Amino acid sequence: MFIPNYLKSIFKLIIILWVSLLITFSVTFADEVVKIGLNYPKTGPYSVQGLDQWRATLLAVEEINAAGGILGKKIQIVWRDSQSKVDVTEKNVTELIEMENVNMVFGGSASSVAIAAGEICRQKGVLFFGTLTYSTATTGIQAHRYQFRECYNAWMGAKALSSYLKTLYPADDNKYFYITADYTWGHTTESSMRLFSRSGNTTIHKGIRTPFPNATDEDFRKAIAFAKIIKPDVLVLVLFGKDMANAIRIATAEGLKKDMQIVVPNITLGMAESGGPKVMEGIIGALPWTWRVPYKYNYPKGIEFIENFSNKYNRYPSTASASAYTILYQYKDAVERAKTFETTAVIKQLEGYKFTSLKDEQLWRAFDHQNIQTVYAVKCKPEHEVLKDKYKLDYFEIIGIMPGEEAARTRIEWNAVRVSAGKSTVLKSFPGE
Repeated sequence: MFIPNYLKSIFKLIIILWVSLLITFSVTFADEVVKIGLNYPKTGPYSVQGLDQWRATLLAVEEINAAGGILGKKIQIVWRDSQSKVDVTEKNVTELIEMENVNMVFGGSASSVAIAAGEICRQKGVLFFGTLTYSTATTGIQAHRYQFRECYNAWMGAKALSSYLKTLYPADDNKYFYITADYTWGHTTESSMRLFSRSGNTTIHKGIRTPFPNATDEDFRKAIAFAKIIKPDVLVLVLFGKDMANAIRIATAEGLKKDMQIVVPNITLGMAESGGPKVMEGIIGALPWTWRVPYKYNYPKGIEFIENFSNKYNRYPSTASASAYTILYQYKDAVERAKTFETTAVIKQLEGYKFTSLKDEQLWRAFDHQNIQTVYAVKCKPEHEVLKDKYKLDYFEIIGIMPGEEAARTRIEWNAVRVSAGKSTVLKSFPGE
């Protein structure tokens, strides 16, 4: 088919103009957004907690963007599925930084994953926030200048929980038994629980470890069978997510709940829901936030968050939801105080900053970047009370409360851990400091 030269010229001009417009639009769009990376467990043993992070992230982004974004830029979330695996996370976070050019990364739900994500961010000079990462190591021996942890840690949870347990189940008169996930969160949680409950004598207070992240029902059956032989007064399940739910169902089926108090040191709404109201009845645990807290203590921002979340998703938000939501707003506020997205400037605005969000006052502690906040001991309500709730999610009765400053490691205790690990007691300074 013959095409006249003048038509060829017109076609070429149209193509050039189209490409130019596309490039202009792409550049303009890039200038108008700030990319934030979310590395979370869409799949795997902690996927329930991951889904709650995702829901709260969407809600926060919707609210922030509707109010004008951050420094006039709308947030664009770029996500990756961590699967709660370290190797997957290292690939994910590298891609988010090098290929997607994100300004900040957040997420977690396994401390091994959060620590790995934070290390990649440190190497690349990008800010990282941990959501659900309860290992004391995250802001302990693994602490660095680019990493912040919004949730509490295993030390804080164990101290608050043990304050309650020591009254009812003193270790001198009661036998403890630990079933522990074999990775950094499990190790630090067990060691903290043993310290504060005074059940450190492993000859009397025995334990067994289960694989992570690929534990099977057979692994839990073996661990529960061992516990049944030992016959402890207190069974401590240092397990999380679906692993905890699977183990506690097996323990209930084996009749262990009738003979011993079961404790889940770090519990979440998603974990309780996965276990179910009949299985979870009477279980004791600790957490940094539950949807009951804002209503019980009259925290207006927390109540507003719960109601907005519930209207959008027809359920209550969990600890994972509250953490993701708080992180996005804290990043926004720090950037706006710094008047720039430049990472070191934002980090300096966070260090030592006090704020009130979904609960009472919280603090980004300057020397280790641990968020200092109130800790709650809870007990799962009877089945009939849970089922009366409109969403059937009213699981937790607050049975104890400990201020964050009392629950957290002191500077002296933190320094001692860092020195014993051959680490500096001062996080690396930025140029010019």
